[in-house]
Amino acid sequence: MYNFDLERPTRVADAVKLLSDSVESQPLGGGQTLIPTLKQRLASPDRLVSLGAIDEMKGICQDDSGRLCIGGATTHAAVAADGSYPALSAMASHIGDPAVRNRGTIGGSLANNDPAACYPSAVLASNATVVTNAREIAADDYFEGMFSTALDEGEIITEVKFPVPEKANYQKFLQPASRFALVGVFVAKHSDGVRVAVTGASNNGVFRWSEAEAALSSDFSAGALSDLTVSADDMITDLHGSAAYRAHLVKVLTGRAVSAA
Repeated sequence: MYNFDLERPTRVADAVKLLSDSVESQPLGGGQTLIPTLKQRLASPDRLVSLGAIDEMKGICQDDSGRLCIGGATTHAAVAADGSYPALSAMASHIGDPAVRNRGTIGGSLANNDPAACYPSAVLASNATVVTNAREIAADDYFEGMFSTALDEGEIITEVKFPVPEKANYQKFLQPASRFALVGVFVAKHSDGVRVAVTGASNNGVFRWSEAEAALSSDFSAGALSDLTVSADDMITDLHGSAAYRAHLVKVLTGRAVSAA
């Protein structure tokens, strides 16, 4: 690693100020991606601003409209243990391994927006709202592509608000070594329709499968998907699987998620 300064503010306002003081400052959530990146010398910030000591960014509660509100510095393990949104907790319980789940945070995962991360699919399928120190961002407006989000420089995710759907399930075909999703599908049935979000498959990052949403909104059963196909045009091809294989998995896992839900 390169030398850098480490700051541990205890308030969001102080963290924002530290990040705005220098273009070389970078926020540090759970560090599950950033620390390995620093070790490989792929990043060299002058200052890391740790968000781990900001208590106002931790915890899980419900707001007046029944949405599940999760602080940006809340760990995967805490989300897994909560159970208020069963499908979300089940998903969090299978992220990485115990060490990752006890250090990694929901805000860090969403800010990084790894194309194979689990949380983006949950946020998109649930139609959640990403809250920052400056504004609220709807899920459909937040994800902009692989490792790309609507966050501005120095903007911090302080909370994520999840409407709890009537039914939901997440199915993940994991890559055994990393435990990231080779393909992951989160299906959520809301009162006004079904949302299907796919992670791990596309070169463009997490996306909604609109054809499946329309079919499942009329008939919430795995059989409703039988006549649908998934294009492999924008799918990832790597040593773990071809674009066609990933496209096939999207349909298979969607059907499994519907049946499980």
